[in-house]
Amino acid sequence: MKNNKLLWIIGIITFVAALSGALTAFFIAKDKQRKDDEELMEYLDSAIE
Repeated sequence: MKNNKLLWIIGIITFVAALSGALTAFFIAKDKQRKDDEELMEYLDSAIE
């Protein structure tokens, strides 16, 4: 019984850590893509002029 509780706690901590890592990676990739899009728009605007 006590061992089962410990496994649940470890499982929850593992799940939270994995979710946190996935969300961090997602937001970093999204931010990088936004910056790349902004740079591309600046380049295109300056190329048109």
